[in-house]
Amino acid sequence: MSPRVSCCAVATTELVKGVRTTRSTIALKLLMAISGIVFILFVLVHMYGNLKAFSGHDAYNEYAEHIRTVGTPILPRTGALWVLRVVLIVSLVAHVASAAALWKRANRARPVNYQVKRNLSSSLSSRTMRWGGLTLLVFIIWHLINFTIGKVNVSGGATNDPYNLLVDSFDTWWLTVIYLVAMLALGLHLHHGTFSSLQTLGYTNTASSRQRARVAGWVVAIVIAGGFSLVPLFTLFGVITK
Repeated sequence: MSPRVSCCAVATTELVKGVRTTRSTIALKLLMAISGIVFILFVLVHMYGNLKAFSGHDAYNEYAEHIRTVGTPILPRTGALWVLRVVLIVSLVAHVASAAALWKRANRARPVNYQVKRNLSSSLSSRTMRWGGLTLLVFIIWHLINFTIGKVNVSGGATNDPYNLLVDSFDTWWLTVIYLVAMLALGLHLHHGTFSSLQTLGYTNTASSRQRARVAGWVVAIVIAGGFSLVPLFTLFGVITK
């Protein structure tokens, strides 16, 4: 084989690899965007349900019972809830795995270590996406232990009453602080995540559409993170009580 033919073969192979990598990167970004949208819809509904605490003990507990009986008698008790849990678990695995794969590819594309200069044009939410995501993952594990899997009452009270467990938890100042820090991380994550999802789906092709995507990110972040923060704050301040 002549040197010219060999060179062309190597170039073709590298080109094919580059095209495949680009396609798989786009697929990973789409998977992140779609799984992210699933979580946005879930936390929006979850936040609305949490606000039932303002209606008092019975209204909140009725809501907690209702989400366990949705779909009955077609589905068994908690059947629909388990379907939702499976969807969320699959979405979480897809989201985390896609993020890890994209992060590794970004690192491989910069094999030489260099001094990173802070990009003044980037937002705080974009610079904290990775650590914010890890913070949220740890918080989700604790949140499930606190209210769902283990039902841990840090004040030592009963755990069989959803409303009272919520009040006991957020009456504890340090637990409320942890929750609020997690909501700050959630807000930043939602802000940049919403914009990135719209960008991946092709809704930021013009200056005006990019601006609308940024506004959408702020609206989603403030509504959801702010809404989640109301219940622990008003519980700590004595408005929501047993």
